[in-house]
Formats: sequence, structure tokens, C-alpha cells
Amino acid sequence: MSTFQAPKGTYDLTPPRSATFLAVREAISAPLRDSGYGYIETPGFENVELFARGVGESTDIVTKEMYTLTTKGGDQLALRPEGTASVLRAALEANLHKAGNLPVKLWYSGSFYRYERQQAGRYRHFSQVGAEAIGSEDPALDAELIILADQAYRSLGLRQFRILLNSLGDKECRPVYREALQTFLRDLDLDEETRRRIEINPLRVLDDKRADVQKQLTDAPKLRDYLCDACKAYHEEVRALITAAGVVFEDDEKLVRGLDYYTRTTFEFVHDGLGSQSAVGGGGRYDGLSEMIGGPELPSVGWALGVDRTVLALEAEGVELDLPVTTSVYAVPLGEEARRVLFGVVTELRRAGIAADFAFGGRGLKGAMKSANRSGARYTLVAGERDLAEGVVQLKDMESGEQSAVPLTEVPAELAKRLG
Repeated sequence: MSTFQAPKGTYDLTPPRSATFLAVREAISAPLRDSGYGYIETPGFENVELFARGVGESTDIVTKEMYTLTTKGGDQLALRPEGTASVLRAALEANLHKAGNLPVKLWYSGSFYRYERQQAGRYRHFSQVGAEAIGSEDPALDAELIILADQAYRSLGLRQFRILLNSLGDKECRPVYREALQTFLRDLDLDEETRRRIEINPLRVLDDKRADVQKQLTDAPKLRDYLCDACKAYHEEVRALITAAGVVFEDDEKLVRGLDYYTRTTFEFVHDGLGSQSAVGGGGRYDGLSEMIGGPELPSVGWALGVDRTVLALEAEGVELDLPVTTSVYAVPLGEEARRVLFGVVTELRRAGIAADFAFGGRGLKGAMKSANRSGARYTLVAGERDLAEGVVQLKDMESGEQSAVPLTEVPAELAKRLG
């Protein structure tokens, strides 16, 4: 037993379960790679102010959940709690928006960190795959991202998820709604922290999950009643495009998401099999974020899908992924000369693209065959001194139990034929 354990609220990914996480990341990113999105990777920590400005000083993420540190040089840094602000910062720093091909379409995958109370589906270290389309105000982009996320989930075999959709308006119409909402909220029986939130970002109060708060919000002003004509038309176009693509969604007028930078389109993917932590991903349009962090006007849209929660959703639905085999062929040498020869065969098989492993450690036949069986290999190669003298190896089918001698020089071709 090790003296050390993973920090509270985190987890280790180890085989065989880690293969499922890799498959989920691959499935989520595949539609993005086929749609013009290029991969981007940013540091695991950033300047604290990037998140304070971008994510919002009134959010729980900034006020309660960020892991912050001070460097020896006095810089204030934070482990990244989300991906959008970092990706936009990197795109601006690299001047990707000046290359003349807007929108800049990027996708990322990585770990993020929030100091939260640990519970099922909520960790202090978690994994996401995200996508951002930077520099274009086009409802087709919003629709594209929603459709690609839906495609990714369906490719995994998920069916019991729902897409919630709303519009948060823009800088023209939202201030009018904000004032009306603040007037309504000030008359409610709310705690001091929530009252402070009313003055900073009242839309966040609508996202409060407490039953006693939601009960008081029944008659709250509806944002849809305050949308300007341009925002109404934009939202209807998004709805029309995803409907035409056969993607089913639900209108949710209380959906605001937990970050301050969202404008117009906002959406969330939820799975009812996950209990209270039902959101598996979400996103929306953030037309003013670039300016918030010191960049030019760059209307943008994006999403992030949780790998951890997607895996939980798969388990809730009983979906078993068709994972690629880690080992197709397992070589068992009997004697030193066979070790050298079969090690060379394994190397040749790997170079030919065949997943092959080797009985390391000089174990006897019985122990090596147990390892071969545990590896899941379809075929086992066994060779001893007599086999080598005859120029053959014994090829055993681990499913049927059939065994036959194959000329040593023909092993790669024979296995390639059998494995298809």
C-alpha cells in the first residue's frame, strides 16, 4: 500500500476503464476534426485576471472554486477552471483572427480544476473536450456546434440525453430585462449572498438550484418577452437549422448557464440518469468575451462536454463501447534463443500495425499462457528449441484452441490474413 493517495476530489484513470475515457474523447472530437476544427492546447494555469474578467467575478467559479497560487515572482495564477477563456486568449496572442479566415475553429481536450464539494459526477479535477468558433456572428455556427455535439453523443450510443436551448439576448436588449429582473428579485426573501448577486449578475439567480429560491421565481419576468427583434430572429434561425437537421431540443427559458460571458444562444446537454449532476455538457455564444479580456470585437460560440459525466451517462444507459483490442497477438518463448527470435517477430508485427505483446520476465509456459489469456489476445505464438530447429512457430487460436505450425518467415503475413 502506497503512503500517498490521490488528492480528495480527484481520480486516477487506470486500465481497463481508462480505455473508455479515451474512446469517449475520440468520439467527441471526431466530428469536430471532420468539420474544420483544429486542435489547440493551452497551459494548465493562467493569470487569475483572465478568469475574473472572462468567467465573471460574481460566479461561484471565481468567488469560491478557483485554485489560485502566487509564484515566487509574485504573479497571481489559477489552475484553469474552464477552457473558453484560455482558448480565446491563446488565439488572440497568436493572432489567429488576423489570418484572414474567420471563423477560427478550434477544439481542445484536457483537465480542469474547481474546488467543489465532491459528489457523484462532480470532481475537483475533471476532463472535458471543447470546441470554439471565433470571429463570426452566424446562427449557422451555433447550430453547427449543437448538431456536432448531438452527433458525437449518438455515435457513442447515448439516447437518453436532452438538449435545452435558450437565448440570453444581447447588449441592446438584455440591460432592459436585467433592470426588470432586478426589480422583481429585490422583493424576494433571499439570503445576503444571493442579494449581492442580484446587483452584479441577476440572471445567475435564475440558475439557483435551491427549491426555496426556485419557488419564488415562478412569476419572474421572462427574458423572451424582452428580446429585441434581432435577437428573436437570430434565435429562430438557430432553432430552424437544428430542427431541419433532425436534432430534437427543448426550449428552457430559465437556462442561463454558470458563466457571465454568454450572450444570445445558450444550450445544455442533460442526462436524467445522473441524478442531481445531470448536465453532461453545454455552451453558447459569447460575443463580448474578446473585448472583456482586452481583444478586439470577435463574436464567438462554443461548448464543452464533460468526459467524466459522459462515461457516467454511458454506464447509466448500460452502453458498452466497442473498444479496440489492446493485444491481438501474444508471444511466448521457451528458452533464450526463442526469446531473441520471438522478440524480433513481435517487433516486426508491431511495425506492420498488429497489436502484439511479449511474455517478459522469463516465466514458464504455464504462467506465460495465463498472461496471454489475461491480455485478451486472439492468437498466441509459442516457440521452443525444436520449433526453431524446424523453422516454425506454433500459432494457437485462443478462441477455438486450435494450434498449427507456421513457418517463421510467414508469421506476419499469416496473422495479417487471419486478423483481417
